[in-house]
Amino acid sequence: MYAWPASDVPALPGHGPAPRVHDTATGGPLTLSPGPVARLYVCGITPYDATHMGHAATYTAFDLLQRVWRDAGHDVLYVQNVTDIDDPLLERAEQTGEDWAALADRETTLYREDMTALRILPPDHYVGAVEAIGRIVPLVERLLAAGAAYELDGDVYFWVASDPRFGEVSGLDQSTMRRLSAERGGDPDRPGKKDPLDPLLWMAARPGEPSWDGGSLGPGRPGWHIECVAIALEYLRMGFDVQGGGCDLAFPHHEMGAAHAQVVTGEHPYAQAYVHSGMVALDGEKMSKSRGNLVFVSTLRRAGTDPMAIRLALLSHHYRSDWEWTDEVLQQAGARLARWRSAVARPEGPSALEALEQVRAALADDLDAPAALAAVDRWVERQEDRGGTDTGAPGLLSRTVDALLGVAL
Repeated sequence: MYAWPASDVPALPGHGPAPRVHDTATGGPLTLSPGPVARLYVCGITPYDATHMGHAATYTAFDLLQRVWRDAGHDVLYVQNVTDIDDPLLERAEQTGEDWAALADRETTLYREDMTALRILPPDHYVGAVEAIGRIVPLVERLLAAGAAYELDGDVYFWVASDPRFGEVSGLDQSTMRRLSAERGGDPDRPGKKDPLDPLLWMAARPGEPSWDGGSLGPGRPGWHIECVAIALEYLRMGFDVQGGGCDLAFPHHEMGAAHAQVVTGEHPYAQAYVHSGMVALDGEKMSKSRGNLVFVSTLRRAGTDPMAIRLALLSHHYRSDWEWTDEVLQQAGARLARWRSAVARPEGPSALEALEQVRAALADDLDAPAALAAVDRWVERQEDRGGTDTGAPGLLSRTVDALLGVAL
């Protein structure tokens, strides 16, 4: 599967500091210390609907991390999946009468277009679940051989007790885990499971549903969590720097993924840090496909909204915060974009070196985009009030905003 084209990232003088992020597993700040190549995995979409603001906020957050790492002098190896076979996709296809593969292809194409418009730097490896099946099956077979998985009526489940570290990613108690498992795709009440929390690794073929050759597992399709593990281990190996996604993925998805990987490899940790973005709401409720309370990037783009205004609206909230999308948020972002563009269009201005360092410091502090925007606002206010005589300042400010915040002025 192919990703989307990368926008150019302008060069800036010097280098920024190493970023510090909030690690879900420890519940506190962690300064990331990657090698020459920083390794990042961010969970992708299930393509049965268009990119909404919750998606856009998450991918913008990890785009900031990529940019901060690059500014600190690292190369970045970024991997993202596409869950292009799963129950929600099949259910939507049945509801609409559309072929499931055609639906997945169309929505993945639209997602690429949205990411391009928002200037999200693309992953180096963009991998669909279907194309990863050849990597998934051997992992499931190894878990079975190790006694960490078992068969139940033709399906294969992972036994969570096989990982003594199970629970360390989310830090949740058993009752909360069971509730969230039921809400987020698990089947804790299925009879015959060793533990109610045990997740599906391989689903045996069902009548009327697509299936693939599973070797010794028989025909079927993969579970959700093992998909990401197979892809991450293939391209990033154990101990990669950041596992990222929305906060609703901490459990069960990232918890289960870590357990799968740690048991199948015998190594720890799966990821050095688990970084999660907050939820975006509309009309007082979390934006979700199940509720249908969605604002789509593509809808705003078709209506003529500048994608850079959308990006600024997203950046105006800290990535870990829960917030609500409103027309006012977008209007304020559009007004800010217009002011910034007017300010950098002048031939001279006050020195932008301080603004550059302030933006760098803000983003290194747990990707504090609102503080970075405020630093740019202060330069713009000085430009509007007094101007300056530095002919290179508007250009440097523009490159700073482009390279670090991903906003083209």
